[in-house]
Amino acid sequence: MPTHYQGSRQEKRALDAYVKLSRAAATVSARLDRLLSRRGRGEGRGMTTSQLGVLEAVLHLGPMSQCDLARKILKSNGNMTTVIDNLERDNLVRRERSREDRRVLVIHLTPKGTALIERIFPLHVEHMTLAMGQLTAKEQELLSTLCRKLGLAVANLAENRPNGVGESRYEQNP
Repeated sequence: MPTHYQGSRQEKRALDAYVKLSRAAATVSARLDRLLSRRGRGEGRGMTTSQLGVLEAVLHLGPMSQCDLARKILKSNGNMTTVIDNLERDNLVRRERSREDRRVLVIHLTPKGTALIERIFPLHVEHMTLAMGQLTAKEQELLSTLCRKLGLAVANLAENRPNGVGESRYEQNP
């Protein structure tokens, strides 16, 4: 559904694109959430997208700090603590103090965590391939390129504005 906002053509186009991007992402995420809640751990509890992200990142990238994991899967440090607490409670990960900096906690997979993510991740890939298969290969590549471009550009907005120049009214303090 197009926006009913009566702004400029540029504003309406931006809102329309944002709404469609948000709805598509929410639809794909909801599908993943349903699958994880059903297939998750196989112990009566499902798994969250964040938990899957942590297990997958540590499996493929190796042990890393909680802060690095939070940045990698786009979660706050506070949220990451809760996610890691729950994974640790279920003996899927373990925390270990860094030898270089004792303030840093490094997250490692346990054998149980490794077995779980090695079993679940191929199913995740299968479902994401099916979902993204609704687009042609060229459309998937274009979507990937456009999302990366948008994400990097928006992330750089705040970093490249001296003294708030170019800030939207939304970002300005009242």
